[in-house]
Amino acid sequence: MGVSQVIVKPVTNRLLGRGARALLCVRAATLLLMPAAVRKSAAQGGGDPPRHLAIAAVVRDRIATEQLGPHTLLPSERELAERHGVSRMTARQALSLLESEGVVYRRPPRGTFVAEPRVRFHIGSFSEEVSRLGRRPAARLLWAEQQDPTPAVRQALALADGVPVHVFHRLRTVDDVPFALETTFLPADLTPGILDVPEEGSLWAVLRDRYGVRLARSTAVLESIVLDDTSSTQLGVRAGSAGTLLTRRTEDADGRCVEFARDVYRADRASFEVSESLSADRSPV
Repeated sequence: MGVSQVIVKPVTNRLLGRGARALLCVRAATLLLMPAAVRKSAAQGGGDPPRHLAIAAVVRDRIATEQLGPHTLLPSERELAERHGVSRMTARQALSLLESEGVVYRRPPRGTFVAEPRVRFHIGSFSEEVSRLGRRPAARLLWAEQQDPTPAVRQALALADGVPVHVFHRLRTVDDVPFALETTFLPADLTPGILDVPEEGSLWAVLRDRYGVRLARSTAVLESIVLDDTSSTQLGVRAGSAGTLLTRRTEDADGRCVEFARDVYRADRASFEVSESLSADRSPV
């Protein structure tokens, strides 16, 4: 596969629901992981970080360093409060923050447990990325049809007026756990007959193997969103949960856009790794 590029868009507070705003607390928690001298400088004028952030940082660090494995039962609110000398309300806030980040999950009345680690994706084929990690990908086709493209889709695929598209809307799972909703648009003149045998695996593999397309470059934009009721239900999360919208364009070796996709991921189960090669002649910022 050729070069992949990712653009991460900032999102204003106006667009965020309660679940997505809670994720922004992670930025504040990183202050606790700084060296003491840097932390003191960063905190000047703003006071000490709230105690629940400090408790969450301690638990998060233990999980990250594998001292606490997936599905490990965490200390109760009362135990955390006694251990850190805070109120139960403060301990509850710490656990709620970790839950909103997808680091832990709750099973009343049993308690709070360490969640499975997020699946870390590169921008590319969902099936190929999940398989690379030794997990089991699957797709359930929700619907597929030929459509007249909207102006935005026509522009993304650089199609002439009157050229239809083939559209797939699929639920993607990892080890039978819902992860993403994919809506993929393909030029109909490039993919004749693709709707006759709905594909439950990698559409990139179909483009390569059935249609001889040489995929060369994929560019994606990542945006934080709040999941609507329908998407929340299909992904098995609470309404208003945080999600990640990935809008992707994929080009072949000749520079033609052969795929346009809008994929909605659960923010608590997926993360994306972004890398870029820095040339020697690039000026430092």
